[in-house]
Amino acid sequence: MPDIEKQPMISFKDVSKVYSNQTAAVHGVSLDIHPGEFVSIVGRSGAGKSTLIKMLIAEEQPSHGHIVVDREDVADIPARLVPYYRRKIGFVFQDFRLLPSRTARENVAFAMEVAGLSNNQINEDVPKILRIVGLGNRAENFPHELSGGEKQRIAIGRALALRPKIMIADEPTGNLDPIHTWDIINLLVKINELGTLVILASHDKDIINSLGKRVVSIEKGKIIRDEEKGRYML
Repeated sequence: MPDIEKQPMISFKDVSKVYSNQTAAVHGVSLDIHPGEFVSIVGRSGAGKSTLIKMLIAEEQPSHGHIVVDREDVADIPARLVPYYRRKIGFVFQDFRLLPSRTARENVAFAMEVAGLSNNQINEDVPKILRIVGLGNRAENFPHELSGGEKQRIAIGRALALRPKIMIADEPTGNLDPIHTWDIINLLVKINELGTLVILASHDKDIINSLGKRVVSIEKGKIIRDEEKGRYML
């Protein structure tokens, strides 16, 4: 029997993506990411970072190769089951994507409501999540009453709501000032230390170089560097 703990949580196996206009976005990418890792994916705009993420969440299908997540080939997941697959992945985006008419508490609870969790579980878990992201005292505030950093913390709380195995943060600090930027990065590190695999896509050289964690560098759709304690070098 293989050692399950040593098996990758995510495995890209010779993955390529060519769009209908013959634009090749990703070329022969092979990459293993293990449970509990913190991996930064870096590359210039158009390098292929977003395409990799879209394929990982089954928004796009590879033209060649396989993507295996938690021992499941993503391409084999029926369309009707993709929403269930995505529950094991938390998403954090640059533009927050909060529901403006709902409070911080309601934004976090919404993800749990959609997944069909009971009111008892939602009422029990949401305050815990808000405390983890440091916003227990802002539960009844609406997004327009929150700072950019607070909005992103709520977005992270919402991503945590279903206790995902994987957290993907796609340029999560792009709209934030330096102080709030480090608040968010430190929160992602904390979440990783609690056991969640974190993938950070970022253009911020200072963040990547300060983290001292694994860095995968992509250029023209190919991995050009994969370092355990890497730096932003493009």
